Amino acid sequence: NIQGITKPDILVHDGDMKQYHMLAKNVQSDAVLPTEHGNFRIQVFVDSQGAEHALLSVGLADLTKAPLIRIHSECLTGDAFGSLKCDCGPQLQASMARIQEEGCGAILYMRQEGRGIGLEQKIRAYALQDRGLDTLDANIALNLPADARKYDFCALMLKKVGVEHVRLMTNNPLKVEGLRSNGITVEERLSHITGRCQTNSHYLSTKANRMGHLIPDQA
Repeated sequence: NIQGITKPDILVHDGDMKQYHMLAKNVQSDAVLPTEHGNFRIQVFVDSQGAEHALLSVGLADLTKAPLIRIHSECLTGDAFGSLKCDCGPQLQASMARIQEEGCGAILYMRQEGRGIGLEQKIRAYALQDRGLDTLDANIALNLPADARKYDFCALMLKKVGVEHVRLMTNNPLKVEGLRSNGITVEERLSHITGRCQTNSHYLSTKANRMGHLIPDQA
C-alpha cells in the first residue's frame, strides 16, 4: 500500500480510461489560466523551429474595438527571478493588470530570451556588463546582433485568434513596424513604462539613446 491509499483507490476503470483517452485525443492547447490579476485564456502556438509561444487573452471573442496588445519577450531573470537589471518583470505584470482592466486584449509571450540570443548568451552578456560594457556593446563584443527578434510569428498568432487591428503597448518602434510589415494594423502605440530603478537606469538609458526606444527621461 501507498501510505493511506490502497491499490484499488488509484486505479481507473477501463471504461473511464477509454473515455479519457477519447477526450484527450481532440483537446487543444487552450485553457483557462487563473492569475492574481484575473482569469486569462492561454493558448500555445508552435513556430516552424519548434519554439512554443503563449498567448494570454481576455475578451477577444467579442471585439468592438482594437484590443490592447503586449508583445513580451521571455525573460527568465526578470519574469521569474525578479532581476533588477531590466524592467521586464514589472512590464509583464503591468500588462496583465492593464489588459484585465481593459477587458479586451492579449499578451504574446514570445520565446525570444535575451532579445533573441538565448539564455546562455544573455548571461555571457551580463558577465560583460558586470565588467562595464552596456547592453548593446556586450552583444556586439560577443559577435551577436543587438536585437535578433522577429515579429512575423506574432502577427500570425494574432491573425489566428481573429485580431488584425491592435493598440500596442510598447516603447520599441521595431515592434510597431514588425506588426505593420506583417499585415497587422497598429492603430495606436501606448507607452509602457514601469519598473525603473537605480539598478537598471543605465540599461534603460542605453535602450533610449542607442537603440531607439521611446523612454522619456532616459534619453
